[in-house]
Amino acid sequence: MLRYATLLVAMLWAGAVAAAGPGSAEVRPAAGAAQAFPLATNARVAGDQKQTRLVVDISQKVDIRAFTLANPYRVIIDMPQVTFQFPANTGERGRGLVKAFRYGLVMPGGSRIVIDTTGPVRVERAYVLDAVDGLPGRLVLDLAAVDRETFLRAAAIDNRLPRDPPRRADRDAPTNGDPRPVIVLDPGHGGIDSGTRAASGEEEKAIVLEFGLVLRDKLEQTGKYRVVMTRTDDRFVELGERVRLARQRDAQLFISIHCDALRRREGNAEGATIYTLSEHASDAEAARLADAENKADAIAGVDLSREPNDIADILIDLAQRETKNYSTQFAHVLVGEIKTTARLHKHPLKAAGFRVLTAPDVPSVLIELGYVSSRDDIKQLTSDGWRAQVSEKIVGAIDQFFTTRLAGSGTKPGSD
Repeated sequence: MLRYATLLVAMLWAGAVAAAGPGSAEVRPAAGAAQAFPLATNARVAGDQKQTRLVVDISQKVDIRAFTLANPYRVIIDMPQVTFQFPANTGERGRGLVKAFRYGLVMPGGSRIVIDTTGPVRVERAYVLDAVDGLPGRLVLDLAAVDRETFLRAAAIDNRLPRDPPRRADRDAPTNGDPRPVIVLDPGHGGIDSGTRAASGEEEKAIVLEFGLVLRDKLEQTGKYRVVMTRTDDRFVELGERVRLARQRDAQLFISIHCDALRRREGNAEGATIYTLSEHASDAEAARLADAENKADAIAGVDLSREPNDIADILIDLAQRETKNYSTQFAHVLVGEIKTTARLHKHPLKAAGFRVLTAPDVPSVLIELGYVSSRDDIKQLTSDGWRAQVSEKIVGAIDQFFTTRLAGSGTKPGSD
């Protein structure tokens, strides 16, 4: 049976969630705030295929919670917020029962280490030692190999134990009759989930966040829209939370922002692509990308049993509404606008089953800004001038979309 160092972390997270759910991502942390958090400076793995130990050097003792997940086999270590300053490439190679591990912020006040294991394991011990005699504190995790039946029995018991408190249904502040459309901008990935990475080291999560912030500022400068972001810092937000946020805010448009990459043996590709939702992918590349993006929750160690499994029902519901038509309409307008500024993929309009686009009553698109595997694309993606120009074109597309959509009502975006 899995052991926990303490359940105090649940209380800490409850306070963090109450203060700042995903909808509060627009609140920016005070300068130097990271200094207040414990510092993790190194990590190492030792052992063999029977028993393996992970040790993390940490500046002070923290409360932790360790549990396992299957499909794929993972061990999750949750803790209060920690600043990770590991050496480069830490976690990319494992040893013994550990294939690899990743780490990062998963919510305000909460950090996580996700360990991919070679097979079913049991958490034998999980504890943290105080710093003493000038030596750092140590987080220690001991793993032992078990058979699948033993693993599933332990995981079933663990899944019935108290977990994170339910996230409150964050909603916009009172609008006081504000008629302006709500637009949700969704920079993909974040925190523990870095997304794809360029050969030069740039991470997707940082590229798309920077672009999203530029786009937010330009939209707000028009005065026509209320803009909500799923995140404004380096935190992880579950796919389902991104969709729920859009619906809770009564959004009239949802734009998810990403980058793509191809391995060398997969060929060369470049340029931006606009995706809409479809039960059947428009081509193999679209299917590949949707499958990769839909694994974000698993990458962050989220228990997917909390999410609905049957996306087909949502797709059927979506197809019965005008939402799908609005999404397609906006995608066409968007391509028409940005083609004069941004390099486009040879097939710029595609569709696939992206989970983040499944809000049945919110027109939604996913923008792949370009390929970080392309030398030309990554140069543009990291250019302030390129971000400014392309975001201006997206604002123009949004203006066109809402002007057309609201023409029949005799109103304009931002009108009284």
